[in-house]
Amino acid sequence: MIKSVVCLISLLMSNAAFASFSDIFRDEQGNTNWQHLANWTSGSLIIILAFVIISLFVAHKRLHKSNRQLNTIREGLEDRVIERTATLDKANQQLLESNQMLAEEVNKHLATSQQLLSSESYIKNILASMPLILVSLDDKGNVTQWNQKAEELSGIAATSAIGNNLWEVYPEILLTWEKVQQVINDQEIYSYPHRQRGIHYYDVTLYPLTGGSNKGVVILVNDVSKQKQAENMLVHNEKISSMTELASAMAHDINTPLQGMLLDLQSFQQLLSKQSSGQVITAASAEQLKVLLSDASKRADKVATIVKNLLSFSRGRNEKKQLQQLTVLLDNAVMLAKDMMVLPGQLTFENIEVNREYEKNLPLLNCYPTELQHVFLNLIRHACLALNERQSTDQQPKINISLTKEVDSLWVCLSHNGALLSDEEQVSIFEPSLSVILPQRDVDSQKRLSFSNFIVTEQHQGQMAVTSDAENGTRFHIQLLLDVE
Repeated sequence: MIKSVVCLISLLMSNAAFASFSDIFRDEQGNTNWQHLANWTSGSLIIILAFVIISLFVAHKRLHKSNRQLNTIREGLEDRVIERTATLDKANQQLLESNQMLAEEVNKHLATSQQLLSSESYIKNILASMPLILVSLDDKGNVTQWNQKAEELSGIAATSAIGNNLWEVYPEILLTWEKVQQVINDQEIYSYPHRQRGIHYYDVTLYPLTGGSNKGVVILVNDVSKQKQAENMLVHNEKISSMTELASAMAHDINTPLQGMLLDLQSFQQLLSKQSSGQVITAASAEQLKVLLSDASKRADKVATIVKNLLSFSRGRNEKKQLQQLTVLLDNAVMLAKDMMVLPGQLTFENIEVNREYEKNLPLLNCYPTELQHVFLNLIRHACLALNERQSTDQQPKINISLTKEVDSLWVCLSHNGALLSDEEQVSIFEPSLSVILPQRDVDSQKRLSFSNFIVTEQHQGQMAVTSDAENGTRFHIQLLLDVE
């Protein structure tokens, strides 16, 4: 608007325009009409002033609108500044927190590293202090661990062993690389005993490494020489403590044939005294002498058998386990009981009904036959004593023997209908007799089965139990594992 007014004034002020314009304000005589000029000028000024005012108003409006827009922009900028400031503060706070967390992680990492170093040192001390020989191999047979006990046994330092092939480092080892490969491939533990020079015993166990990408095997060698010596001593002590039981039981079996032998010898001596007095020995007397000698010889054989059994159990065991049919041992025990056993009182072994039920096609048992037969004979003796003490004589005295196979075991069950065992007797029947430990205590060793229990549990890794009640009578149960070496 202002530009338009200025242009108009400039146009009017030009010479041509001013010449033509000045002619308007002259009268007919050519004189200037000042009144008319004043009016026109005032009107023009009013118009120009109006234009100026309008221009100023429009400009004010535009300025107001621009101010509003500027305010809006300023407010937006302030909000963005506030937002950016808040974001920056938050970022600074997060950065600070991240720095703190990073510092904590670094401290934890340092602490963990220190713990790892301490743990590694601790583990090395444990491995060095282990009473076991520990050797670890990778999947190529190279030694990765060789503890102090391995150094002592082999005489080879760990620095010389680690990183090298085991069979190159220690060629005397009896373990084969094929067995190590089998353990690694099958991922199963393998154990075997090793005996060295007859005085050192070792249990060797191979453990496959699991849970990692690296395959290998850990070899543990446990020196069980002292344990074996202690076990042998325990067996020896058990046998010594059970000799009272055994001797007491055998004394009853020896006494009767020995008394018979004495009677035969007395009769024989009487017949010989008649000959010395001058009497002629008739054919009947000679035959009687033969009968007495034969009967004394049979009784002497019984005594010799009993003494032989007693001596075999009193000595240390040198024989190895044998594959044996358990039915044969049970039948032999019954036969020995008929030949050897004499019961006090009216009951004789011939009056006892013995029933045997054996499962067919039973496998052989790896055992010590003489000692198991002793166990069965002791059980029969215990049953006979209970039958002799029974309260009622209405029932036929019976001993039932059964033999069955269940899964991986042979089960022997011997039952009888004799006198029942009290709860206390059922608990203490397998405990050693106190007559050796406390001689002043009067203990009936024939009623103890501690040595039999020792033979079953310790020497054959089996189980032995007893139940006694009025409904089922007394039952002895023996479990013998088939797979025990």
